[in-house]
Amino acid sequence: MSILIHTADGGCLNLEPRPEESLARTIVLSRLWHGVPLCSGLGKCGLCRVRFLSPAPAHTPEEARKLGPEALAQGWRLACLHPSEPCEVEVPAPVRSARAVRDLSPARGDFSLAVDLGTTSLHWAVLIDGKPVTMGQELNPQAGLGSEVMSRLAVAATAEGRLALRTLILDRLTDIAATAARDTGGSCLALAVSGNPAMTYILLGIPPDGLAAAPYALSYAGGDEQPLGAGLPPANIPPLLAPFVGADISAGLVAIEYDGAARYPFLLADMGTNGEFVLALSPKRRLVASVPLGPALEGVGLSFGRTAGPSTITGFRLTPQGLAPVRFEGDAAQGPPTAMTGTGYLSLAAILLRQGVLDRAGHFGPGSTPLAARLAARLTTLEGEPALALDDGLFLPASDLEEILKVKAAFNLAMSALLTEAGLSPSGLAAVHIAGALGEHVSLDDLETLGFLPPGLGARTIKAGNTSLKGTAKLVTDSRALAFARTLPDTITALDLTADPAFGDRFMQRMRFTHVD
Repeated sequence: MSILIHTADGGCLNLEPRPEESLARTIVLSRLWHGVPLCSGLGKCGLCRVRFLSPAPAHTPEEARKLGPEALAQGWRLACLHPSEPCEVEVPAPVRSARAVRDLSPARGDFSLAVDLGTTSLHWAVLIDGKPVTMGQELNPQAGLGSEVMSRLAVAATAEGRLALRTLILDRLTDIAATAARDTGGSCLALAVSGNPAMTYILLGIPPDGLAAAPYALSYAGGDEQPLGAGLPPANIPPLLAPFVGADISAGLVAIEYDGAARYPFLLADMGTNGEFVLALSPKRRLVASVPLGPALEGVGLSFGRTAGPSTITGFRLTPQGLAPVRFEGDAAQGPPTAMTGTGYLSLAAILLRQGVLDRAGHFGPGSTPLAARLAARLTTLEGEPALALDDGLFLPASDLEEILKVKAAFNLAMSALLTEAGLSPSGLAAVHIAGALGEHVSLDDLETLGFLPPGLGARTIKAGNTSLKGTAKLVTDSRALAFARTLPDTITALDLTADPAFGDRFMQRMRFTHVD
């Protein structure tokens, strides 16, 4: 007995059942859903919808909320919530995150490749003579096998899972290098890859035992070259600084500090799926910490969220007529927007908070002005929970607000813990560098409004962009930058925030849209 899949283009696939896994995971491994930003088992995104042609399994409460009675009666289910067992299903056309590629120069010849390997996203740059000629960003092809670090590590716990994950990313890196070789007429002579420790271990095929359960420890600390095979040159791996603070932060510190222009003390906050923080007190002393932020900031795992790309909303403006969406820059897609990015969610939440349509606890309210009252009039119920109705069939459900609030609480907690450990107040910081998923596009006013940053710190906050990719580009082209990166581990003191018995209480204290010191 097999899993028979009918695809939207009229094709047919026969897959081997794997009852210990979800049906969604089996389909992901077939690569039918490559580039689809799945929530990987949360039952929220709805992108793993399939219609059973064989008898459908009993539906779950999550499916009842997400799909509704009519779709359930037609046999639609969420593949992430059912086991990989013999069945016959119909799969609609996949909703993929677009790959964004920018050509910056017509230069030709041999090249270097810099890669920022994030849990959710993959960013890369092709460089000739130290200057980028092409840059790209896309969904990490592993994302369908775990939307955040710990679920990805659970897959990597077995040799078979590690091989599947490693193959997905190596195949993509090989494709990127091959495309660059065709475009430039040259060969890839050097490669550097920066990622958090989990992504680095998966890339290299290292068993992640020390990262999967406490007490956490690094069995490999980077700072060397590693063979990848697959026709790629050896990969330079910057130092890993702590069990969940990785080469991406080493590269970020290279981007900020290597040229000698940094002002101390500063905070580097890399706001990706795995939140990594550095409080650099001096060139010789740095405190680091990490907290799981989850993929919400990259638009994954939210009911109407997507990674940035065509047909997405990246922000909102409040006009006398109401909310006006800001679409993805350069969006040439026709028709209405279909989803919101993480920055779109933050922008919307900040506007609602300022207008009293949202309170500090994350609950909807009546609004504090006539315009706000008109916004509040759009409050409704969606799948049994409060939600704000937007245009074009989009909604802001209360459960999505809770996910954003969890991210805020974790960010706030990490920042507070580092400053307390150093005996500093926020006013003592020379600068805050916001990097990662939000580092280029987020509004600093929104971060202050929502309590990520304390009042007044926005004036000293820098939207640093993708510091990991910027630093990796330096490392792959400048041997002195590489030497600087290799001095970083000796300056690091790591804080294990989860080892604090009061961690849960302190997290809950920060589950409000206001900054808590």
